[in-house]
Amino acid sequence: QVQLVESGGGSVQAGGSLRLSCAASGYTYTMAWFRQAPGKEREGVARIYTGSGNTVYADSVKGRFTISRDNAKNTVYVQMNSLKPEDTAMYYCAADQRGYAGVSWSTPARYNYWGQGIQVTVSS
Repeated sequence: QVQLVESGGGSVQAGGSLRLSCAASGYTYTMAWFRQAPGKEREGVARIYTGSGNTVYADSVKGRFTISRDNAKNTVYVQMNSLKPEDTAMYYCAADQRGYAGVSWSTPARYNYWGQGIQVTVSS
């Protein structure tokens, strides 16, 4: 089965930047980033199709975050710029190995592989 390992989290001041990485041990079709803050629901941040490179973003991060992939390294990144305190959360990498018709990319249940999570903290 696919193993996902996140790296690159940490603490940053508002307006700063971080880049998260997610390395996959096997084939993936869709890779996505989710986040969950204490007391809140898990929400989709962005997703990418590893084959085509097609990307989708949550409205809350459009223009600030960029998801990309390096297929040679089997790794997906999210570059997070202009960070805000409300971006503070545990960030999770997720993946599937096929497309899902009629199911939103931002539905956590559609992904069967998950990383352990990595903390991002943005101070004001």
